[in-house]
Amino acid sequence: MRLVSSIYERRPADFERHAAGSAYNALYDRPAMLNLLGDVDGQLVLDAGCGPGLYAEQLLARGAHVIAFDRSTGMVELAQARLGDRATLRVHDLSRPLAWLDAGSVDAIVLALVIHHLDDRVSALRELHRVLRPGGRLVLSTHHPFDDWRRLGGSYFAIELVEEVWMGDWDIRYWRQPLSASCAEFFKAGFLIESIVEPQPAAEMAALFPETHAKLCIQPSFIMFRLLRALR
Repeated sequence: MRLVSSIYERRPADFERHAAGSAYNALYDRPAMLNLLGDVDGQLVLDAGCGPGLYAEQLLARGAHVIAFDRSTGMVELAQARLGDRATLRVHDLSRPLAWLDAGSVDAIVLALVIHHLDDRVSALRELHRVLRPGGRLVLSTHHPFDDWRRLGGSYFAIELVEEVWMGDWDIRYWRQPLSASCAEFFKAGFLIESIVEPQPAAEMAALFPETHAKLCIQPSFIMFRLLRALR
């Protein structure tokens, strides 16, 4: 199973430069996700699919203890350079069990713009459910299904694999599906939805990326969920 598109593995430094200051990553997803996660001071947070460590860096600044992993060796190397010994990092594919983490061992999980790249989303979510303590929370972001439908056309209710090229030569592979399908997968994996967020862009985006800011103020591009670990 391919977890993520090859651009993240072939050219991790290019993605790091993009994500560090881009409108969608730095001024849309990251601030909204961290706000949705809430207070993490003193908590053990798992950053699943951590990329170059941009979210983990913010989690550490907020007082969290951080464990982070990514499938891409290059991404983990970049995260290591960014975070040093302040976080526990490892290379791991989310399609495999998190055998190195005990059940109920983490307080919270961040899954930022990862879930739509997974072929077997329920199995991955079940494993994240296993390592989360009872009452713990998982916050995740993904493409807004309305935005996928607006761009791609066809049926809003389609569940299908999409392969595209972005920014000239970035090969991207992800799944599109309706909101109801995503919610059903969360429930099947044992989660309850505590909150759904359709984020607004950060205020500073207006000066840096005015066209993107204007668009995101009237139509969503991402959607975020705060999921609670249900007792089983």
